[in-house]
Amino acid sequence: MGGYCNETYTKNSMEEDKPIKGQPKSFLKKLKENVDDHEEQMAILGAMVRLGVVVWSGFIITLNYVELPMVKKPLGASSDITFVASIFTGALATFGLSTGNSNGKKNGNGDTKPKA
Repeated sequence: MGGYCNETYTKNSMEEDKPIKGQPKSFLKKLKENVDDHEEQMAILGAMVRLGVVVWSGFIITLNYVELPMVKKPLGASSDITFVASIFTGALATFGLSTGNSNGKKNGNGDTKPKA
């Protein structure tokens, strides 16, 4: 009888991946090398993801208003971008930016007084 020996080769946790010459390092490997603290790494990665969401949603909103010669929109058709706009606003809010207009001036304690 011919038997098979299924062995699983696992790396020792002390071993590190050695880069192959000429092969570029991934973004995550560069981040791990340059930033020692795990919390800082996650903060940087989180900021990059949020920035990606802002860029993506801004691009989708822009495409709604720009007419491209290659893309024909049906006459009278309008698309609803409410969902994408809410994602855009929420992602901007995580950076401390707001897109709303305030119709009043703030006084010293943070209350708004309407313009007369």
